Amino acid sequence: MADVQVHSREVTKAAKRLLLERGVSVEDIAKIVYELQIPYKADLKLEECIRSVERVLLKREIQHAILVGVELDKLAEQKKLSEPLQSIVESDEGLFGVDETIAFGAVLGYGSIAVTTFGHLDKNKIGVIHELDKKQEGVVHTFLDDIVASIAASAASRLAHRLRDDEESLTEREKDIQEEEELIG
Repeated sequence: MADVQVHSREVTKAAKRLLLERGVSVEDIAKIVYELQIPYKADLKLEECIRSVERVLLKREIQHAILVGVELDKLAEQKKLSEPLQSIVESDEGLFGVDETIAFGAVLGYGSIAVTTFGHLDKNKIGVIHELDKKQEGVVHTFLDDIVASIAASAASRLAHRLRDDEESLTEREKDIQEEEELIG
């Protein structure tokens, strides 16, 4: 089999499309980021949170988590997983931690703030995460709720670091260099 590479643009489009198909918008995630960060920046604008979410969605680890997690959720809805995995995923069994493990792996690129924020969001599901976590007949979001928490936690961490950059009066060029380094990995 030939070594086939999928272009990053295609993966980015697919990940964003899957989020929208599953009822999650960038703005939905940005509202969570806003709620998390407003205590630390009184003049925070939702647009800043949207930009942060958009930047996080460019990370390959996040994109891959979306692709894998949503695919597994959809397969569970279609009852195409083998037992006992089908029942475990479909019911979002409490001791099943693979969903959190995938989301946790994706959040690691944004440091300790993202990790602790992810833990907070996993326990205190807010916004669209809370909606995704509700059990609905025929709908499975076992992976997606945790992946959205991962995206929100990463975007909140990114904003926290940008706030420090602002406090330290980094130039826009220095901030841009740091942004590019964030995308590596």
